[in-house]
Amino acid sequence: EVRLVESGGGLVQPGGSLRLSCAASGFTFRITSLSWVRQAPGKGVEWVSGISGNSEATYYADSVKGRFTISRDNAKNTLYLQLDSLKTEDTAMYCCALSPNGGRRSRYASCVQGTQVTVSS
Repeated sequence: EVRLVESGGGLVQPGGSLRLSCAASGFTFRITSLSWVRQAPGKGVEWVSGISGNSEATYYADSVKGRFTISRDNAKNTLYLQLDSLKTEDTAMYCCALSPNGGRRSRYASCVQGTQVTVSS
């Protein structure tokens, strides 16, 4: 059974930073591309970033490029997302997900059980 458990969210002021983690199990982590997605209240799911299994390829949505950094530790079966220079519009539930296309932008149905990031002064 595929299991993805996100953590690291919280309340942060604009301009602040957070590091999200996603602990994975139930599949061969090192060869699986992964993505981070987010969903703000009342909005659809937005793909944020993706990474290939060997970390050679990373992808970012224009809205987060230059501020967020995706990475992974295949020895620990863990995916990360470093969030810097946070803005109020980054407030959302953040979820990790398997990527069907190498970490590139994809459509995801929902992100309701992840880790909440709230950016507010």
